[in-house]
Amino acid sequence: MPRRLIAKIKSIRDKIHKKMSGERGAGKGVKFHDMGLPDEIIRAVQDLKFQYCTPVQSQVLPHAKKGKNVAARAQTGTGKTAAFLISILNRFMENPVKGKRSIGVPRALVIAPTRELVIQIEKDSRDLGKYCGVRTIAVYGGMDFSGQLTRLEKSPVDLIVATPGRLLDFISRKIIDLHKVEVIVIDEADRMLDMGFIPDVKRIIRCTPPKEKRQTMLFSATLTPEVRTLASQWMPDPVEIDIEPEQVAVNTVKQLVYAVAGRDKFKVLFNLLVKKNVQRALIFCNRRDSAERLSDQLTEHGIKCALISGAVHQTGRLRILESFRSGKSKILVATDVAARGLHVDDIDYVINYDFPYEPDLYVHRIGRTGRAGDTGIAISFACEHESFVIPEIEAYIGETLNCKQPEDELMESVKHPARRAK
Repeated sequence: MPRRLIAKIKSIRDKIHKKMSGERGAGKGVKFHDMGLPDEIIRAVQDLKFQYCTPVQSQVLPHAKKGKNVAARAQTGTGKTAAFLISILNRFMENPVKGKRSIGVPRALVIAPTRELVIQIEKDSRDLGKYCGVRTIAVYGGMDFSGQLTRLEKSPVDLIVATPGRLLDFISRKIIDLHKVEVIVIDEADRMLDMGFIPDVKRIIRCTPPKEKRQTMLFSATLTPEVRTLASQWMPDPVEIDIEPEQVAVNTVKQLVYAVAGRDKFKVLFNLLVKKNVQRALIFCNRRDSAERLSDQLTEHGIKCALISGAVHQTGRLRILESFRSGKSKILVATDVAARGLHVDDIDYVINYDFPYEPDLYVHRIGRTGRAGDTGIAISFACEHESFVIPEIEAYIGETLNCKQPEDELMESVKHPARRAK
């Protein structure tokens, strides 16, 4: 079966590659040190061991520093969060506010579609702004209303990172006032559209200064006509930046595809986790029931793992993510609810137990490892039902994936838990 799968993949790949032409470009690295950033930001960047800007950072920062509006197409894992956070921090440092400031009146606002992403952006802001004296507060729904309220009322806030619903709640209660916002960032605008958040975002933007009197930046994985229409409504004369998919930061990720029959998937996964001594792995399944079944199997076979899917309550989801982030949980089984906005250091392996059906999902998933210059390994299982998508993914990322049969040690039989206990 695996040999036939590999031959099938090669046949489809050859047909698609014949239709493709062009060369992939390679840009020269630009150092953060050469960007004219304040020493406080450079020091934080050095603490994080960042040296060279990613393509989106090198293109966004020069325009954003001049106060220009930006509409950028950039995939996850490209460093777009640092691009807009550094731009905001630079503005704060170059234009400090003098005198007494009011409570609940931020200078900058970042709107993101999910709680996980909001929490991650807040963490990144704290890391990048640790020497800037900047106060960042995350505002998101589902939990911790009183805690967020206490933090907002404690002292003036510089940057608010928020999901739309909870932000509107605080605005309606007159706890947050956006009339002095200098910079707005709309992150993952395409997901905002898909999740039906655009009416809420429009209401929020109407609470801010006129578009001619603020800086607006919009980031999206795709710049569809709908997203471009939103950009034109929210900002005059934006600089449009287009980071091609092949520029996605996957050069730090070793990608491997195992051609394996569906019935052998668990055997290969189990042996991989055990024999390779995997320290931290994120395992993706396409469906919730598949993720639950795989999590149960791993647990039955003595491998401790956590599970996250859309069925997990928000409070539990955040607890699980924090446990994985802190290293208490080593193995996390997840659906695509964890494909975006999850930034966990030192993930050794991303494993596509089910091969994603869409090329962009593949990029989002493997982008959970090999981040910020670190290296990682992405292994995907291509069975008889999923291998058809491989050539399409290769065309999307501009690379040929290494498809091979699993090594003999990964194909060894796995004893049933009851028999092993004896």
